[in-house]
Amino acid sequence: MMSSRTLTLRSRGSLTLPAELRKKYGLEEGESLLLLDLDGVFVLSPKEALVPKLVGELERLREETGLRVEDLLEGLDEQRRQLYQERYGSS
Repeated sequence: MMSSRTLTLRSRGSLTLPAELRKKYGLEEGESLLLLDLDGVFVLSPKEALVPKLVGELERLREETGLRVEDLLEGLDEQRRQLYQERYGSS
């Protein structure tokens, strides 16, 4: 459901998001928000941190498959050498 709110621009450019919106979207102090300027129409959106989300997903998949971190690291040096050789020729 779409709604609108009136916010007041304070000194140093601060805005206060209403408590019910912070609670509804799980926003806490220090979180990053993305501001899009669409030719004078501002869209403010929570900026989701992708790295923690990806780490969580990788960890879930690793546990699901029963792999250990050591299993994933095994052969890493050889893979790096092969990639280097493919990209840059002999090492």
